[in-house]
Amino acid sequence: MSVLRSGFPHRPARSLATLAGVLLAVLSLLLGLPGTAGATATRRAPEPRHPGQDWAGSQIARHEGTAAGTAPPASSLAASVEGVDVSSHNGSVAWSTLWNSGVRFAYVKATESTSYTNPSFAQQYNGSYNTGMIRGAYHFATPDTSSGAAQATYFVGHGGGWSKDGRTLPGALDMEYNPYGATCYGLSAAGLVNWMKDWFATYKARTGRDAVIYTSTGWWKQCTGNSAAFGAVNPLWIPRYGSSAGELPAGWGFHTLWQYTSSGPTVGDHNRFNGALDRLKALANG
Repeated sequence: MSVLRSGFPHRPARSLATLAGVLLAVLSLLLGLPGTAGATATRRAPEPRHPGQDWAGSQIARHEGTAAGTAPPASSLAASVEGVDVSSHNGSVAWSTLWNSGVRFAYVKATESTSYTNPSFAQQYNGSYNTGMIRGAYHFATPDTSSGAAQATYFVGHGGGWSKDGRTLPGALDMEYNPYGATCYGLSAAGLVNWMKDWFATYKARTGRDAVIYTSTGWWKQCTGNSAAFGAVNPLWIPRYGSSAGELPAGWGFHTLWQYTSSGPTVGDHNRFNGALDRLKALANG
């Protein structure tokens, strides 16, 4: 009498080997198709190695130079407001000294990539606020380490949020020369523009605000093809160490903030807001 056995019938070793070969061939074919290998094998740059040395303008000064003097340039504006920007390399900041010298706003580095937070952030962000300043936070972008959305989310979750208290500026995205390798982070002009669109859209979705962009005209031309995609929406914070803000990137008819020196009193980086104090408060309020 025949006996029924559960399970799979016995297969010769040669048949199993043939089947394995077919499966490997199919897998190789799939990995070669667009949208499969490209998605799974995308290589990201390592996380930043020295984020404490990366601040707004650190690479601008290295690539574009700095002005010899530290005195504030003569302003052609009807009104302007003095400000500073700081990061962990400034350590504990003497905010009362800055306030007494006429500084009324500050931007503080909060994050870089999705792995770094400024260890001096609390003293700098809260300290500036407690002296009466209008303050904001900025993110140092590394577009080769993770997506724009991931970095914007990390920024908002680690100090880059916004509240309508009249004293908190919208977050800023610092786009400048890569401190770790290829000037444009190994991305095409279109790739960088899309990365920034992703960052800005995510930031706005999470805060309700359009963020500021920090960038130099030289880097912008080289790495984005002088894109005009952001000028109508995102306020421009431009670094240029000299007597004027100089040529602006495409899309902007005027600058909102100007980082005019990297060697000013107390902290080094000093800025001017392009307008009177009431307009700076309006930017904070949204």
